[in-house]
Amino acid sequence: MEKIDYFNKEYEYIKNDKKKNDIKYLVSKLPDYFFEIPASSTGKYHPDFASTSHGLVKHTKVAVRIAKELFDNPGLNNFTDDEKDIIIMALILHDGCKSGMVKEKYTRFDHPLLICDLINENRSKLSLNDDEVDLLTRIISSHMGIWNKDYNGNEVLPIPKDKYQRFVHLCDYLSSKKFIDVKFDGIDIKD
Repeated sequence: MEKIDYFNKEYEYIKNDKKKNDIKYLVSKLPDYFFEIPASSTGKYHPDFASTSHGLVKHTKVAVRIAKELFDNPGLNNFTDDEKDIIIMALILHDGCKSGMVKEKYTRFDHPLLICDLINENRSKLSLNDDEVDLLTRIISSHMGIWNKDYNGNEVLPIPKDKYQRFVHLCDYLSSKKFIDVKFDGIDIKD
């Protein structure tokens, strides 16, 4: 399967065709390992479905699906369609460099910053304007929430401060909870 084909269903949640093309381009730039590895290098921070081959892809799909379900309820969000598109893009990409640009044994603590670097390096190839790229990278950089300190206690990542950052963190956080039991057909969520 080609890299961009892993998220065909999730691309459909994006309304703007240019943004849809942008996310496909960015997914094509993700490291190959992203599409194969479990969501957690140790297995202790994610549910069973994310602890297998393609687990990181499944975790990502669940985070995106949580966002879509919340978007479908107008009483639970006040985002514009363009903002929803950026949020979906952020959730697809948020763990894209989780084990580094070249696969390392464990999760890179600074992985949110690595994916933001990848986005910024490809900025000129995207249709997104500067404000949209800034929003995309801002919400990805803070997706770890309160777990923003490295192993030496240094604050490395920003914490969520606005509604976009908190929403993406919430979707990622919920998709990593062990009580979540999502059924899959291959790599796609069963409806």
